[in-house]
Amino acid sequence: MTLQEIATRIGATVVLGAEHLDEEVEHAFASDLMSDVLTLKDTPLLVTGLCNIQTIRTCDMANLQAVLFVRNKRPSDDMIELAEDNDMVLLCSEYSMFKTCGLLWDMGIKPLY
Repeated sequence: MTLQEIATRIGATVVLGAEHLDEEVEHAFASDLMSDVLTLKDTPLLVTGLCNIQTIRTCDMANLQAVLFVRNKRPSDDMIELAEDNDMVLLCSEYSMFKTCGLLWDMGIKPLY
């Protein structure tokens, strides 16, 4: 499934990275703990409610290219600028993390563990 299909099916807003929405996604990881995120490598999609500059820095360190913010969180201008510098995709959903993960599961997105 592509990032575009995911965004459309969950009604997510594309904040940044529309040119990368054709990338395929098979797995996702959901966490608000950036220490857990640092254990990942090359995960196609991070689902998180932690919306601050450290989220973007952590994703850069872990080579994560797509972030889906939940609970109607919106990235700041500084976050968008840093994500743009790192060629990331930023999506925003109004749903809770639980509902978002359930919808992703229903779409066939697999967990890492």
